[in-house]
Amino acid sequence: MSTGAAAPATDPGTITDPPLDDMAAAARRIRRQIVEMTTAAGSGHPSSSLSAVEIMTALYFGGLLCHDAARPEWPERDRFILSKGHAAPILYAVLAECGYFGVDQLSSLRRIGSPLEGHPNMRRLPGVEASTGSLGQGLSIGLGHALAGRVDGRDYRVYVLLGDGEVQEGQVWEAAMAAAQYRVASLTAIVDHNKAQQTDLVERVLDYRPLTAKWEAFQWHVQEVDGHDQAAVWHALAAAREVAGRPQVIVAHTVKGKGIPWVERDFTYHGKALPADEAERALALFAADGEEGA
Repeated sequence: MSTGAAAPATDPGTITDPPLDDMAAAARRIRRQIVEMTTAAGSGHPSSSLSAVEIMTALYFGGLLCHDAARPEWPERDRFILSKGHAAPILYAVLAECGYFGVDQLSSLRRIGSPLEGHPNMRRLPGVEASTGSLGQGLSIGLGHALAGRVDGRDYRVYVLLGDGEVQEGQVWEAAMAAAQYRVASLTAIVDHNKAQQTDLVERVLDYRPLTAKWEAFQWHVQEVDGHDQAAVWHALAAAREVAGRPQVIVAHTVKGKGIPWVERDFTYHGKALPADEAERALALFAADGEEGA
């Protein structure tokens, strides 16, 4: 059992190179955990979680996020907000790997009485900075955290992970305007741009392309990366920390269900857990050398 695979990144300023091996190992473990916990629950959002694995491992296992599992309410910590709250399985897996709670608790996902609810609940789990699930609210919450840090004289950073479908919400763009207006340089948004939402591809539901040009028009510093290139994601996050005078957004091109070929090709897995036989096949894909597949 792992209860703390990653040391707290208490001084991100000292990190100059991405620990790619550590991040790759963490990504493999987390993909396994996403499949295991959602299949055990018989529900959840595995594909939406799998698309964000490299983003989350770069933050939490790449030495970029200032946090300490032993002090989840430490005032100087950086804040991470999962705005696409339906992807709770990836947040739970990452927090457990970092030692906020035991990895053995992951199997209780969505069970009655479990603090691992279908969407993150900040009142029930350490390390959860915001209760999310009503899409479109996370960037506003993150902006509030960032402005509070300014008022309190603290230099922590705030990261918000957004999903494709929720970027269609007007509240996202109200927050984007406000963040630019107040020159909130401590705020970084990351769009998990996997091109699909609950019922169909984004372009068929409400096409908001070109996405990067929109963020640029809202006066944000914009980077566009391959969201599954671990080094590229890490370097984009590191570069965002150096931007002065305005908020930053990273548009990460990702694949829904990344790592499981048949799920990658089928966006209808959005809210559907893999049945046991498919889960066994998927787990074999994420086994390290010398490990059993399931």
